Amino acid sequence: MGKVIEKVALNRGHEIVLKIDQDNVDLLQKGELNGAEAAIEFSRPESAVDNILACFEHNLPLAVGTTGWYEHWEKVKSKCESKKGAIVAATNFSVGVNLFFELNKKLAELMSKRDEYTAKVEETHHTEKLDSPSGTAITIAEGLIEKHSLYQNWENQQTEKNTTLDIISYREAGVPGTHTVTYDSPIDQISISHEAKNREGFALGAVLAAEFLKGKTGIYQMKDVLNF
Repeated sequence: MGKVIEKVALNRGHEIVLKIDQDNVDLLQKGELNGAEAAIEFSRPESAVDNILACFEHNLPLAVGTTGWYEHWEKVKSKCESKKGAIVAATNFSVGVNLFFELNKKLAELMSKRDEYTAKVEETHHTEKLDSPSGTAITIAEGLIEKHSLYQNWENQQTEKNTTLDIISYREAGVPGTHTVTYDSPIDQISISHEAKNREGFALGAVLAAEFLKGKTGIYQMKDVLNF
């Protein structure tokens, strides 16, 4: 992701002043940021929170695409507010996926009164994907639950519970990310799906988010960036 983000940022006229990995993370902690105006964080769940907090300490707004760390959200939110920081934290930066999020909620609202249909969410990612289900699948599930009167929670497995939404996860080599919502009944099936062809959509959204944060403080979502 870092290489793709760099390519997209350069194509949009930006300058990359610092690249952080496990070998030089001390530069971020010390605030040696070479005049950076924004950061884009795509690392690992165990590293993300420390990286986010360091950016707040050094007044550096950031877009965060790493998932799997959200149990620490309240800590991040508190630090952002106390330091007057700025952050866009998204489970998926893709413009297409964020359109899909909105479509998913609208479909759930329409299907809420159709009790003959059973819903499920399926997601497929590359084998290097560390978290399961994907953050994107969780966002899809939460959006569906918000708008559908039947479902109250989700589980990352196939269940027979009427009020539980199933998220089924697959890991296959070379798959950037595919998400599908299916409503199944005895007589027909309705599905909506988003399939990423490569990682450039995620990278573009992340750069757009970093651009959006210029001059801002606060906590934002991709729907703010995209003006939904």
